Amino acid sequence: MKKFFEGFQFFMEEVAFAPLNALRALELESWFGANILNWGFMLIGMAAFIYWMKQLKGFNDNNEERRYVVSHSFLAEDKQ
Repeated sequence: MKKFFEGFQFFMEEVAFAPLNALRALELESWFGANILNWGFMLIGMAAFIYWMKQLKGFNDNNEERRYVVSHSFLAEDKQ
């Protein structure tokens, strides 16, 4: 059983985390290069946020959303 866990340890340290170790070594040379993955995630997040806001504005402009003053339907009459 010990060999299994040692093999798992070797796989995780030397194979699975090899890209992250390369980024860690790259940080000493170029901060921007080491954080390129983070910049990519931020760009994807910004694009998704802009798309989401555009879709919400479209629904808001078409009045497709029911807006009530109360938070739950059982607190007031259904005004359709």
